[in-house]
Amino acid sequence: QVQLVESGGGSVQAGGSLRLSCAVFGSTDSSNCMGWFRQAPGKEREAVATIRSDDSTTYTDSVKGRFTISQDNAKNTLYLQMNSLKPEDTAMYYCAAGRSPYRAIKCSYNYWGQGTQVTVSS
Repeated sequence: QVQLVESGGGSVQAGGSLRLSCAVFGSTDSSNCMGWFRQAPGKEREAVATIRSDDSTTYTDSVKGRFTISQDNAKNTLYLQMNSLKPEDTAMYYCAAGRSPYRAIKCSYNYWGQGTQVTVSS
């Protein structure tokens, strides 16, 4: 049983930065994937960045070079550093935990946080 709690969202102007944090409570022994997702009103949920237990990462093309996902296992915390923010980054951001049965298989996420709102204005 895992609980995830996001923080760090807010309102910023275009070009600004935010760092999102996700505190993880409970055992994550069964989770080898962590990720940040976002969803804007009327749009599909989108995977922003993911990280595996070996610290390998993936990013959606629109955030490459601007966002960085990281994890501090000792603190049981997941981070998303967001730089050079754009209005199109505006969304509710969620952290998630899940598993991939094999290294080459896409992760399935079964634990989700409550979300933190990020709003970027021009």
